[in-house]
Amino acid sequence: MGRMQIRCHGDDTRFEVLADFVYERYGKSVKYIADVAGGQGVLSRLLNKRYNYVSEVIDPRVYVVKGVKQTVSEYDSEMASYYDLIIGLHPDEATRPVVESAFSRPVIVVPCCNYWDKTRKLGSKAIAEDIALYYEKNGIEFKMETLPMKYPNIVVYTSGKKTSDRGKK
Repeated sequence: MGRMQIRCHGDDTRFEVLADFVYERYGKSVKYIADVAGGQGVLSRLLNKRYNYVSEVIDPRVYVVKGVKQTVSEYDSEMASYYDLIIGLHPDEATRPVVESAFSRPVIVVPCCNYWDKTRKLGSKAIAEDIALYYEKNGIEFKMETLPMKYPNIVVYTSGKKTSDRGKK
């Protein structure tokens, strides 16, 4: 009969939607991608196979799909220097270090649970707005959009540039 498929929480299209988003926004300007808290590695697998990126999962949990590279570790923003792009699709406890990686690399974050500010009760939209405010206060260029998938679907993404870098080449 085979192994039973375990259904993941969240929109079944989220990995495909985000992989397409990465390619549409960053194209060939990035190659090495950190899929932070990437779980089984479905997003990394799509990025690798469909768009020819080199994406690896960084997650302390060990259970990636066959053929996906994994670093078994909690993510720290100091790890960002190795990668061209840092992605946190519902990164839970890794939300803050993913966001802080924007000081050195482009970042995509789709927050879900409130691991951003434990002093207040926040939904994913409020977390995204707080992250945007954080970027604004720290002079990091960012954009915020709604992805075509079920909630949580607010993405905040950066170019890897400071607002003071505008016009510089």
